[in-house]
Amino acid sequence: MKKEQRMANDILQHIGGKDNVKRLAHCMTRLRLDLKDDSKADIQALKKVDGVMGVIEDDNLQIVVGPGTVNKVAAEMSQETGLVVGEDAEPEDLTLEERAALNQSAIKKKNNTPIKNLLRRIGSIFIPLIPGLVASGIINGAANFAKNAGVDPTQTWMQILLVLGGAVFGSLAVLVGWNTAREFGGTPVLGAIAGIVLFSPGLAEIKLFGEALIPGRGGLFGVMFAAWLMTVVEKRVRKVVPSSVDIIFTSLISVLIVGFFSLIVIMPVAGVLADGITTGLKAILEVGGVVAGAILAGFFLPLVMVGLHHGLTPIHLELINSLGNTPLLPILAMAGAGQVGAAIAIFTKTKNKRLRNIIKGGLPVGFLGIGEPLLYGVTLPLGRPFITACLGGAVGGAFQAVMKTAAGGIGVSGLSLTPLIVDNKYLFYLIGILLAYAFGFIFTYLFGFKEEMADNI
Repeated sequence: MKKEQRMANDILQHIGGKDNVKRLAHCMTRLRLDLKDDSKADIQALKKVDGVMGVIEDDNLQIVVGPGTVNKVAAEMSQETGLVVGEDAEPEDLTLEERAALNQSAIKKKNNTPIKNLLRRIGSIFIPLIPGLVASGIINGAANFAKNAGVDPTQTWMQILLVLGGAVFGSLAVLVGWNTAREFGGTPVLGAIAGIVLFSPGLAEIKLFGEALIPGRGGLFGVMFAAWLMTVVEKRVRKVVPSSVDIIFTSLISVLIVGFFSLIVIMPVAGVLADGITTGLKAILEVGGVVAGAILAGFFLPLVMVGLHHGLTPIHLELINSLGNTPLLPILAMAGAGQVGAAIAIFTKTKNKRLRNIIKGGLPVGFLGIGEPLLYGVTLPLGRPFITACLGGAVGGAFQAVMKTAAGGIGVSGLSLTPLIVDNKYLFYLIGILLAYAFGFIFTYLFGFKEEMADNI
């Protein structure tokens, strides 16, 4: 039996069987399961499944198994359960107990704070885009690195690389609009139209209230709001339009209403919001310097811990859109580096075989900027090493802020972010990573870990 097949079977066994799964999805490192009855899940047994690096109980059950592995385990579970990854199970007759469990889950979701729910929604919009952002970002970074090294950018192979690297960023508004509409239950293509309209070059030829429109004004914030509004209007219109002409008039009316409203209201408001965020962050980093870098990096892991870090993606992209780069990303990347240093310190001190195996499995991807296996499998369950990892990251973040390093793309972190660093500050970025490794190690080795803590794993 393959490792992934065995993991899928073990996970299903400890969540109440295949019939208890309502929805199966995954992100880069986690299986995301909606269960019919949450009480049937044995969390402690799940944590002990070979290959499982952590379990998070949120509005759904999240099981950390690591990048690459998560795709294969999800495929095995899909085959076993008959569920399509990312889609809900078909409606069925439920027992009284199952209905009670579903109602309990619904109540739990209602009790979530609006801010957390908003950030989760934003994460759901951008998570599917991450593989494309990673691929294009690395290609773009490598091409620009070659250009800075003296390679002629007019050579055919360089031109192709630059096109490939910029492809997803050139169409990002369309993709974000599509995903936003889908996330809020609308027709995806109408959301895509919202993105196309707000970034259309033809807007520069239009004057409203005596001023020419600026294509892309408001950035992705405007696109998300316009696409969301498109779903709201679409649903309202569909209620009153006869079914026989729904396909013609619902989309037509929705596009006309939201299109005009977006240009008159959404673009200016989103523009002020985007300018405020980018200008504010730039000012914070310039004035705050060391302190700002340390605080931002030191408090980033708690955001990752609850899965809200993807909510920062539109901020990075808006910084790139307005400034040409994001100085925030290299600072936040230090949080993962501090965690790597902490994990190495624990590996050096502990004799616990299970803990050492988890660290060996999580370190390679940790160096590449994917920190969730180490976070959920090592530092967070142990407690104190989570704090010392944050402190190590804070040191690296302070250094990046002082050196004013910035990235020209997003989607990656850790060592993988190096090619994306702008202004030839690659060495400063790497020094910052080494500092985060070193201080994460030192703080954890001296103050963060005792062997008895390994009993919690």
